Amino acid sequence: QVQVMESGGGLVQAGGSLRLSCTASSATFDRFAMGWFRQAPGKEREGVSCVARGGTVKWYVDSVKGRFTISRDNANNMLYLDMNNLKPEDTAMYYCAASMYSICVDDWSRGQSFDDWGQGTQVTVSS
Repeated sequence: QVQVMESGGGLVQAGGSLRLSCTASSATFDRFAMGWFRQAPGKEREGVSCVARGGTVKWYVDSVKGRFTISRDNANNMLYLDMNNLKPEDTAMYYCAASMYSICVDDWSRGQSFDDWGQGTQVTVSS
C-alpha cells in the first residue's frame, strides 16, 4: 500500500505554470506505476498522465500533450506534474494515485488499476 499526498495547486492565470507534487510514504514506491488524475465540477474523473515504475515510459491524455510533463524521483518517493501554458479548461481537482501494477496498463486512464489515492489539490486557471 502506498499513501500519497498532493501539493502545489493554486490559482494561476491562463498561460501560466504550476508544479504539482505528490509525496508517497512507502518503501515500495518504486515498484508501482503512478498517475495524475483530475476532476472538474460536474464532470467525470479524467486520467491526465501515467508513468511506469522506472520513470521512462509515460502516457498523457491528448489535451495536455506538449504542455504537461510527469516525472518521478524514486530515491525520494516523489511524483511531479509540471503544467505549462495552462488553460481555463485545466481547472479541476488534481489527484495523485498509485497503481497496482508496475506499468501503465492499457486502460490506465479509467483509474481502475490504481488503488491508492490522495485527497487532491485544487488547480484554478483564470482567463
